[in-house]
Amino acid sequence: MSGTIGDNVYRASGVIASAAGGGISWQSVTTGSTLTAVAGNGYPIDTTSNACAITLPASASVGDEIIFTDYAGTWGTNSITLDSNGLKYQGQADTYLVEYSTDDQVLHIVYIDTTQGWMPILDKAVTDDVPVTGNDEGIFGFGEDAGGATSDTNLVSNTGVVATDVTGVGTARREVGGCQYGGDKGIFGFGYVSGYKSMTNLVSNAGVVATDVTGVGTARTPSACSYGTDKGIFGFGYYAGGVVSMTNLVSNAGVVATDVTGVGTARYSLAGCEYGDDKGIFGFGHDGSSAVSMTNLVSNAGVVATDTTGVGTARYNPAACGYGGNKGIFGFGSTGSYVSTTNLVSSSGVVATDTTGVGTARSPAACEYGVNKGIFGFGYDGSRVSMTNLVSSIGVVGTDVTGVGTARDSTRACSFN
Repeated sequence: MSGTIGDNVYRASGVIASAAGGGISWQSVTTGSTLTAVAGNGYPIDTTSNACAITLPASASVGDEIIFTDYAGTWGTNSITLDSNGLKYQGQADTYLVEYSTDDQVLHIVYIDTTQGWMPILDKAVTDDVPVTGNDEGIFGFGEDAGGATSDTNLVSNTGVVATDVTGVGTARREVGGCQYGGDKGIFGFGYVSGYKSMTNLVSNAGVVATDVTGVGTARTPSACSYGTDKGIFGFGYYAGGVVSMTNLVSNAGVVATDVTGVGTARYSLAGCEYGDDKGIFGFGHDGSSAVSMTNLVSNAGVVATDTTGVGTARYNPAACGYGGNKGIFGFGSTGSYVSTTNLVSSSGVVATDTTGVGTARSPAACEYGVNKGIFGFGYDGSRVSMTNLVSSIGVVGTDVTGVGTARDSTRACSFN
C-alpha cells in the first residue's frame, strides 16, 4: 500500500491481492484519468497514457468488495490513487490519499466496518516505508513589484487556483528562501532589501504568515528545500562578501540553526526541492562567473553532498518543486536569455535531460500543491508577470494560466497543510 495522511505519503510495493472475487461484475477497461468506483465491480485500469484518480463509494456496507487490476502493467509509471470519499481506508481518515504504483498489481478491497473502513485483501502484510512530503496547498510570497520590495502573499488551493493578494506581514524583501517544515507548515527566510537579511517568517498550516523572527546565520539570498519529511534547509546564496555554499538547517519546529560550512560549488540564484520521500536537492545557479547546472543532493539527515555533474542547460534563477509524491522538477530560468526548459528529478535524485519548455520563458517561483502536483508562478521575462503553469502528478507542465495577484519577480514559494 502507499498513501498520504496530511502531508505524509507512505509507499510499499509487491502488493498482491487474494484470488477471491466471486460475484464481482467486471467492467470495461478504464483509460481515463478519473473513475468513480461502485461496490461489487471489478475494474481493469489502463494507465498507459495517464494516472487515474479513483473515488470510492461515499457509503458502504460490511462485506462490499471492489477489485482493481493493472491492465497494461503501467501503474509503476502512472499510478492509481484512491480517495476514500468520507470513509476510512485501512483505519485512516479520508484525508489519507492512497497510491498504488507497482506494475502488474491487483488490488482487492473489502469494506470491514466504520473503524477500519476499506481494507485490502492481501497475501502478505503491507510494509510501509518512510513518509514523503506532499502538502495540499501552497503560498507565493515576498518579491519585488512596481512599487519595490513587498511581503504580499498569494495562497494556492489544493486544485492549483491562486488567490488574490494578502497584505504582507514581515519585512518586505526579495530573493528569500522558502520551504516546508514540520510536516504541514512553511518558512520564508533571509533575502535582500537595503542590505542582506537573515530574519525568517513562519507559515502556519492554514497559510498564515507570522511576523519576523530574529535571524540566525549569515544574511544572504539563499535557496531552500525540505528534507527528512518534516525539516528544511536554507543553502548557498549571495551575501555582502560574495558567493557562499553554507547551509542552515530548519528543525521540525521551524527553528533555524547556525551556519554549517558549505559543501559544493558556492553559487547563488539556484533552486531547491524535495525528492525521494525524505531527501532534497539544490541545483543550477550562478557561481559568480557563469551559469552552472551542477546539483547537490541533501540526505534525509540534512547533509549536503558534493557536486554532481550537471545535466541540462546551465542557467540561473530557475524554480523547483516536488511532484508525484516523491519526484521533483527544475524549470525555467535564464541563460542570459529567459528559457522555459524543465528537468525532471527522479525518486532517486537523478536529474533528467532538458524537456522542451511550455509556457512563457521567465524566472518564476514554484511549490507543490494537491499532494502530488506543482505550480510555477510569477517571475520576470523582461517585465514582471503573475501568470502560472501547473505541473501534473506525472511532471507535465501546463500552458500559461492568466495571473491573479500583483505581478512581481524575485518571489518565492512553499507548500503547507
